[in-house]
Amino acid sequence: MVTICGQKGYEIIMAEYYFISQLPSLDGISENAPMPITEERFTELCERFLSKKLLNEMKKLTLSPPKNHENSGSALIDSWNESERNLRFALGKVRAEKLKKPFDTQNRILPAEYIKAAGTAIEEATPMDAEKYLNRYRLEILESLRPMDSFSTDYIFYYGLKLKLILRIRQFDTEAGEKAYKNIYSSILNGDRLEAI
Repeated sequence: MVTICGQKGYEIIMAEYYFISQLPSLDGISENAPMPITEERFTELCERFLSKKLLNEMKKLTLSPPKNHENSGSALIDSWNESERNLRFALGKVRAEKLKKPFDTQNRILPAEYIKAAGTAIEEATPMDAEKYLNRYRLEILESLRPMDSFSTDYIFYYGLKLKLILRIRQFDTEAGEKAYKNIYSSILNGDRLEAI
C-alpha cells in the first residue's frame, strides 16, 4: 500500500513526466520556421503541471543572471549562469580593450574560450551579426549542459532556457539592435550593470 506522502510524490513525478512528454522538440528549428511553442504556453504548462517549488525555480530562469553568484539549487542553472557571467565579463573586457578604456572584471579569471568568443563577436560586421554569433555560442554552451535524462527536472530548466534563447534572437531588428548594442556597451564600460549582447 502506497502512503499518502508516497502517493503525493508519485503524483508529482507523473505530472512532471506528462508535462515533459508534451513539450515539442526545439532541435533543428530553422530561423524562419514558426515556433512549435510560445513562452506563454510553456509558462502555462509549467503552472499546470509543476510543483510550487519547481515553478518558483522556473520563474528565476534568466538569460541575464546577476553579476554575483547566487545558488539556484540546480547544477544546470548554476552552470548556465556562470557561463553567461563569464561571457558578459569577457565581452566587456574585450570591448573596453578595443576602446582603450578600463574595465573592472572584479578579479574574475575569464576562461580563454570566452575571451575568444567575445573577440569574434566584436569583430563581426554588424551588431546583428554579433548578436547571431553570440546566440549560437550560447546555444552551444547550453547544449553542452543538456541532461542525459530527458525526464529530469534539469531537462525542464534546459528546455526553458533554450526556448528563451531561440525567442530572443527572433525579436531583434537591425535598427533597434544597433541602438541597444551601443547602449549596452556604454553601460558596461561605465560599470552601471553587467549587460552585454
